Amino acid sequence: MRWHSIAGSLALLMMIPAAAQANEGGAIPDISIWLAFPFILLLLCIAVLPLLADHFWHRNRNKGLVAVGLSLPVILALLVAGSATAQALLHGLIEYVQFIVLLAALYTISGGIVLEGSLAGRPVINGLFLVCGAILANFIGTTGASMLLIRPFLRINLSRTYKRHLPIFFIFIVSNLSGLLTPLGDPPLFLGYLHKVDFFWTLRELWPQWLLANGMVLGIFLVWDRRALKRELPLADAPPAERTPLRLRGAINFLFLGGVILAVLLKAQLPDWANHLFLGEVLMAAMCALSLRYTAKSLRVANSFSWAPIVEVAVLFLGIFVTMVPALLLLQKHGQHAGISHPAQYFWLTGFLSSFLDNAPTYLTFGTLASSGAPAGTEWPFVWLMNARPELLAAVSCGAVFMGANTYIGNGPNFMVKAITDEMGVPTPSFFGYMVYSGMILLPVFGLLTLIFFR
Repeated sequence: MRWHSIAGSLALLMMIPAAAQANEGGAIPDISIWLAFPFILLLLCIAVLPLLADHFWHRNRNKGLVAVGLSLPVILALLVAGSATAQALLHGLIEYVQFIVLLAALYTISGGIVLEGSLAGRPVINGLFLVCGAILANFIGTTGASMLLIRPFLRINLSRTYKRHLPIFFIFIVSNLSGLLTPLGDPPLFLGYLHKVDFFWTLRELWPQWLLANGMVLGIFLVWDRRALKRELPLADAPPAERTPLRLRGAINFLFLGGVILAVLLKAQLPDWANHLFLGEVLMAAMCALSLRYTAKSLRVANSFSWAPIVEVAVLFLGIFVTMVPALLLLQKHGQHAGISHPAQYFWLTGFLSSFLDNAPTYLTFGTLASSGAPAGTEWPFVWLMNARPELLAAVSCGAVFMGANTYIGNGPNFMVKAITDEMGVPTPSFFGYMVYSGMILLPVFGLLTLIFFR
């Protein structure tokens, strides 16, 4: 495998202005590279301000001011640039509404489900939680599994002293790596399904990658968690705890979760006019309202439920969805000049950009690029790619799904899990601190995946 070609392609993508000179035009509008800078500045604010100005950044109002302040120049520039860029902005805002309604519905509904009982936070039990999440994510999505399991996962470990690693591995496995086996698992794969990729293709073709990635990270977690537990006080020195049987309360919310998943599936079948009216999102909002109406308030109190985490995600991701529009346009406009053709290149480039940009359009961009060899007039290029070059589609799929775990903003539930964890008083690393963990743990795993599957 030609590692230097991957590095060369990555460098080329980082030099978009030079590539712009080679562009011959097309339907995608030309925009200035400078319009991508507000997105970079917003990422730096998310990374740096909690370290330099924690008191300022702690308030959601100030996060909103920063997000809006960096978004307004982008909005004005895209509106002035013409109808094509205005449509791209509108599409970005529509995607934001769809994203935040889904996340808010899952957050609210899962907040009414309480697992009670004297379940001890030990490596085996914690590992079983992660395994359950890894399987469940393929049926209710990484977002649904994350919102459902993060609170009980943290609650059974609240008495532990050394637990900083717990939300990190939860994000790795449940919020990202697990969602590879069905189109319901992660938005990029659902987008592929809408482009006629067979529903069971991911399960049939990608289960070895799923098993290796999740198995390796789970193994690292069990070793890490066991070492962390050994640093705790010996069990003999710990105060005795009264054992109570396990009990699940608020089970009616599983019905409402099913309604949200049904709404996601229906969106693929609804005509365009219905999706433009947000009928799927209306159904999700209805499920959310029903959960609030028919769930006892005491259950949300038991979950330490508050609206602060979802408000934090809403204000920050509004800025992210707006300011990343120019970056996505530049990628779509000049990505073909990267000269990539090898599965390893598709895996790493799709993954690198999915670590910072929305992984759904990144998947679509590189999937379209990979299917450029389809015969002229092919109605469904992704179907051709699935049948003629499955190794490229596999590389794009794995890169988009797996490498969203590289940063807090790589996938929607990542930041939501962090916000909930902070709200529950469990320490989480900073933006860069998290990337140290992901680089140390995940990059070797991705390297091994490359050697085995994408050579």
